[in-house]
Amino acid sequence: MTCLYPGTFDPITNGHLDVIIRALKIFDKVVVAIAKSEHKSPYFSLEKRKELAILATKNLENVKIISFENLLVDLAKQLRINTVIRGLRAVSDFEYELQIGYANNALWKEFETVYLMPNLKNAFISSSIVRSIISHGGDVSNLVPHEILAFLKD
Repeated sequence: MTCLYPGTFDPITNGHLDVIIRALKIFDKVVVAIAKSEHKSPYFSLEKRKELAILATKNLENVKIISFENLLVDLAKQLRINTVIRGLRAVSDFEYELQIGYANNALWKEFETVYLMPNLKNAFISSSIVRSIISHGGDVSNLVPHEILAFLKD
């Protein structure tokens, strides 16, 4: 069984990798779907986010990286994947994700959302925290996969 793991991944973090690894314990394959998300004004281009995700997951079997610009439900139908994985760090994430999960299910009754939590050491990591640290010249080496560190300094 295959699942989708959507997000902006701006950039991919150790928290994201943690969720991917957990998902691989449940599903045969994880398709990481990187959203264009122009409304969020991403720091990195869609192409760069995809490139960084490919680098970060290169040693993980059964992980595929794609990008998309349409509704997640439409992408899921197109790929014939009816299960999505979402990472939860805090109660505030849950409230937002619950609304999104209900909305997606309203659009496609077969669409299921599975919520996974990263381990405690990664629970505070978010892409926005990583971007903030990068913008101030800080060290993010313990927050992101080492494969992408050099690319973040560019």
